[in-house]
This record gives sequence, C-alpha cells and structure tokens, in this order.
Amino acid sequence: MKKLPFVLMFVFIVLSFFLNFFALMKMFPIYISSPLLFLSILILIITINDRKKFKGF
Repeated sequence: MKKLPFVLMFVFIVLSFFLNFFALMKMFPIYISSPLLFLSILILIITINDRKKFKGF
C-alpha cells in the first residue's frame, strides 16, 4: 500500500515528460507542460523527503 503513491507519481512524471516532449515539438503549449513537469518532480521530492521528525517534548 505504501508503494502506490510512488507508482502514481512515477506515472505522473512520465506523462508530464511526454507532454513536455510534445511541447518541444510544438504539438502542445510549453507554458502548460513545463510547470506540470516541475510540479510532478517537486511533489515526488517532497514526498520522499517527508519523514517522521522528532519535534521535541
């Protein structure tokens, strides 16, 4: 169950990459595809970096 978010994020990154690839070929607007790729990578990094931290007593 814990691997499901990583699989979904990987699929989202691949989809965003292909949209960005199509944008570079001028088949899709690049001002939509580039932020999508950035956000998908950012969400993956935030999720991987999110761990249970000890905040004190």
